[in-house]
Amino acid sequence: MALSAVMRRFVVQLADSDREVYEELDLRVAQHPSESERYLVARVLARILEHGEGVDFSKLGVSDDEEPALVQRDLRGDLVAWIEVGSPTPDRLHKASKASPRVVVYAWKNVPALVESIVERKGYKAEAIELHALAPEWLDAIAAKLDRLNKWDLAITGGQLYLTIGGALFEGTSDRVPIQIG
Repeated sequence: MALSAVMRRFVVQLADSDREVYEELDLRVAQHPSESERYLVARVLARILEHGEGVDFSKLGVSDDEEPALVQRDLRGDLVAWIEVGSPTPDRLHKASKASPRVVVYAWKNVPALVESIVERKGYKAEAIELHALAPEWLDAIAAKLDRLNKWDLAITGGQLYLTIGGALFEGTSDRVPIQIG
């Protein structure tokens, strides 16, 4: 018998002073049986950090090899941003750069090696890829607080992330890592 996804709800008070976004988000997220808590937390944080018109989780979720973890589409349904979570292959990012005007990656595992592989591949518009590094320890600390119903308060100011869960504060960053070809 196949394992089923775990439905989790995230009610997030978002105060992003860097982008002047102040909203309450109510996200329902299916955690695939093969998806680690760290990956789930990174995926939800990426969704929150990218919050804007047309940003959503992919239709088939993490089990789909053809779509990224998150997509952003305009009102006509055209792809605006391809948003990956984890360590996608350089070939996948090459494909993404050809399919979308904006490609974003939120990574935590061996980010320098990911940058090196992207530079070696010299993929299409590789230097335009927005690569953000998240600290794995930070993601794991947040993952330890996961529940079916999650109430988060996330304040973003000056690039610093202040996430409060049940009175506990988790401070982190989403550091932009440049990709320089040639």
